Amino acid sequence: MTDTASINVDQKSKEAYFTASQGQLIWSRFKKQKAAMVGAAVLIWLILSGIFAGFLTPYDPTIAGRDKTYQNGSPQMPRFWDENGFSARPFIYSYERTRSIKTNFRWVTEINKDKRRYVVFFPKGDKYKLFGMTFDRHLFGVDEGKIHLFGTDATGKDIFSRTFHSINTSLAVGTIGVLIAFVLALIIGGVSGYYGGWIDSVLQMITDAVRTIPAIPLFMAIAAFIPDTVSSEGRFFIISLILGFIGWPTLARRVRTHLLTERNQEYVLAAQLCGAPARHIIGRHLLPSFTSYIIVDLIISFPYMVLSETALSFIGLGLKEPVNSLGVMLQNVTKADVLLNYQWNFIPVIFFITLVLAFVFVGDGLRDAADPYSDTKK
Repeated sequence: MTDTASINVDQKSKEAYFTASQGQLIWSRFKKQKAAMVGAAVLIWLILSGIFAGFLTPYDPTIAGRDKTYQNGSPQMPRFWDENGFSARPFIYSYERTRSIKTNFRWVTEINKDKRRYVVFFPKGDKYKLFGMTFDRHLFGVDEGKIHLFGTDATGKDIFSRTFHSINTSLAVGTIGVLIAFVLALIIGGVSGYYGGWIDSVLQMITDAVRTIPAIPLFMAIAAFIPDTVSSEGRFFIISLILGFIGWPTLARRVRTHLLTERNQEYVLAAQLCGAPARHIIGRHLLPSFTSYIIVDLIISFPYMVLSETALSFIGLGLKEPVNSLGVMLQNVTKADVLLNYQWNFIPVIFFITLVLAFVFVGDGLRDAADPYSDTKK
């Protein structure tokens, strides 16, 4: 009976394997990779944190001097007990900020442990927009004064609020850039691979020309022509467009290579004999035949787009204040004074590294899962 049951289980598993869709097979292989699953969980958490940053953070990150009495202030971590006893409500200490000749007139924080400020949940605060609606409720705050979990920068902005809003901005730039590159790659790569001949030659010349364009000199030239009067939204849109227009050649080449091998298959010839137009054959038959690989390429492209935006903003050629992005925030860590005295400004660097690594792990996992021969590789 046991042998019969095991045989039935094996037969059912084989039937499930051979009847499963391509997406189900990819998901089954992806779940077996622990690093990819951890990366996916972290990535989902970061994406949701960026989307709901207005609710999760206590203050508007774009207002300079939000806490003028706590500029370059160190992180304030809530606690439940100290030498004065236990508290069921988390609290932080009150403080006083002074300058003195002993510290070269640098701000010095004097903590008053006898006066507690208690953390409150769902208080009203700065207004923010979410899904087109305006809200003023935040996840946490304090009953008196302000709280800064990651400290503040030189202008008194809350680094915790800036970090989560920066994740949302960088992901938004990456998403727009990837979508533009994705559409261009499918159109140019599809036409090039399907028609071949002189059309393929011309499009490949254009592709090679775009690939050889150096990004940094290009952005330096564009930054010189963009007037300072351009709004932050306009600069955001320009950066997204440029990243998309220079990021499509790699995916376009892969699409072209696949279509060159698939265009002579019987199902394509049958569609041609039935009078189907070229756009129908490419969109309905050729491109869906390797949808999983396109999705993998999109995921892998995200960290490069985020890295590009961060690098350009970091060197002053991308987004600028008051826009909050990871690149804009990383500009603060280049100052020697920050490195020596205000190390909490490096906290956004940790989030940036985590975001990129999460994308890399998920992309590698999807790439292996989409390989139909991955089960036979040892």
